[in-house]
Amino acid sequence: MIQNYEKMFADFFKEADITINGTEADSIIIHDKKLYEMMFRNGSVGFGEAYMDGLWDCDRLDVLFYKLVKAPKRHTLNLDKLLMWAGAKVFNMQNKIRAHKSISHHYNLSNDFFAYILDPSMNYTCGFWQEADSLEQAQMDKMELICNKLRIEKTDTVLDIGSGWGSLAKYMAETRGCSVVGINISDPQIHYAKKLCAGLPVKFIKSDYRDLIDGANTFGKFDKIVSVGMFEHVGEKNYLTYMKIVNKLLKTEGLFLLHTIGDTVTRPTDKWILKYIFPNGQIPSVEQISSAAERLFIMDDLHNFGPDYDKTLMKWHENFERNRERIAKISPAFDERFLRMWKYFLLNCAGAFRARKLQLFQFVFTKYG
Repeated sequence: MIQNYEKMFADFFKEADITINGTEADSIIIHDKKLYEMMFRNGSVGFGEAYMDGLWDCDRLDVLFYKLVKAPKRHTLNLDKLLMWAGAKVFNMQNKIRAHKSISHHYNLSNDFFAYILDPSMNYTCGFWQEADSLEQAQMDKMELICNKLRIEKTDTVLDIGSGWGSLAKYMAETRGCSVVGINISDPQIHYAKKLCAGLPVKFIKSDYRDLIDGANTFGKFDKIVSVGMFEHVGEKNYLTYMKIVNKLLKTEGLFLLHTIGDTVTRPTDKWILKYIFPNGQIPSVEQISSAAERLFIMDDLHNFGPDYDKTLMKWHENFERNRERIAKISPAFDERFLRMWKYFLLNCAGAFRARKLQLFQFVFTKYG
């Protein structure tokens, strides 16, 4: 049986021009033949788990995944994915209880952990690399781009849905003089953001976006609303609800900017990513977003700078590798398997963006154009 799996494995990767135990940087070096059965029994989950367990290695995982995505047969939906997709359409995988658990799984790991990977501003979304030559500058340029698209003025009140570690709220308040309300459901992020924005006209509240029209919002309507890197956690069953809430909270002449990873087609998220990185996450397509916004908003602008995420992820990976030993000392849970998992995640995503399987969308919506 192992011999059959071994041949299937070699044939599978040959289609993507990837060698086994070769000398190329993107060659797969096999340490344990258990990898074969793990992959063919459990697909992407088995392949990723085998890497986490040290059963195989590759010097350039980003190139490996780029080639896998570009290979002709990689986009074929198998039964596993079809069943998962059907489940997402029937069940609300991102209800309030699951949302809290999902956010805790990822964003509550440790502020120190993310500080070793991200730039000093703690931006955990794609930078804008049009003129930048460093990660820090790319993140500053991204925040400036957002402020310009929203035409933020000193008199504006801005709602930041998601808000992260508070970097964008801080930037908007400091450079434009506006007042900002940030919502988040991650306690470590809120704690960090409050310290970061101390003394500025910025408030952070712990709230699910769905609670903003049920008593948690005492701030009225907003001139501008922005959401950066949060929509990937909303889920298809909630897209219309999300858009309706934003519509109710936005003033008549207001602007809404949505910054999200996106897909070129509507399809399920990779199962390994769902299991280990973003439980219940879902990458939206343009069709799904535009359908949810229909009759609620006019899409005044759509900007795709997906290739910039490849550069951003590779910089995060550089920081990760440089600080690998420091990260391991943060917690006993950050063992070798955990570190291999994060390397796999960062370079897997970099390859997907490089191959243009994944996109980075910035939408600007208005009520009446």
